[in-house]
Formats: sequence, structure tokens, C-alpha cells
Amino acid sequence: MSERPREGVERGLPNSLFAVRAVDTEGDPDALGGGKPGVDNDTAGVDDRTTSVDDGTVVGMGRVVGDGGSVYHVCDMAVHPDHQRRGLGRRILDAIDRFVDDDAPSGAYVNLIADVDGFYERAGYAETRPASKGMYRRVE
Repeated sequence: MSERPREGVERGLPNSLFAVRAVDTEGDPDALGGGKPGVDNDTAGVDDRTTSVDDGTVVGMGRVVGDGGSVYHVCDMAVHPDHQRRGLGRRILDAIDRFVDDDAPSGAYVNLIADVDGFYERAGYAETRPASKGMYRRVE
């Protein structure tokens, strides 16, 4: 995941439909906390304990943005390199998928930009090409 300007992060995070973070806490490097940003950040079915940024260093995250009806976009999936290859990214994506499955109406479209070959396919996501292709434009 590329570096994001602070202004974009501060404006964007509270508008997430759902967000998950993995916090490196003493004795539990894979603790997860999830919920709607700006709302009581409980575990939202991710884990049996509540964590906050104050409990340790955030080492992974993922979130969902969209209209809450027909489009859900999975974005900002990231795990710090020191914590990769331990299943943490999969746990984050599983929490996101549970949220979408519980929240989205039938027929909703869930999309993402796949930065890791095979990771999302193993979770049941499929390529859209050749029917469509992803595109982007960055605001300067």
C-alpha cells in the first residue's frame, strides 16, 4: 500500500463503512479490533477482546467504503512486513467479508484492487477482465 497524505486519511477514515485494524499488543501480536470508525470501536465479531490504537502499534488494517447498498469497495488492506505470512491479512479480510455478508443486500457488488497475486482469489474473489478492467486517476 502506498503512503497516503494525512489530510486524505483524516477525511476518509471516518467515512468508512467498516474498518479493521491489527494491533501489536504485548503477548498478542495478532490482536484485531474492528468496527465503524468514529463509533464504539468494538470487535464487531472479529475477536473476543477490544483493542485500541493506544494498546499498541497498528501493524495491519483493512476497510470498506461505498454506498452501503449496491457498491462495497475493499481498500487499504495492509500488513506490516514484520507481521506478514502469519495469516493476519486473511483474518482482516475474513472480518471484512463477514461485515459485507451481514450488511450488504443481495446483488451488491464488492470490488477491490488486488495487489497480491492469489491472496484474494483464495478468499473467493474473481478477476473481472476481460469483461472490464480497473482504472484509476490520482489527484495532484
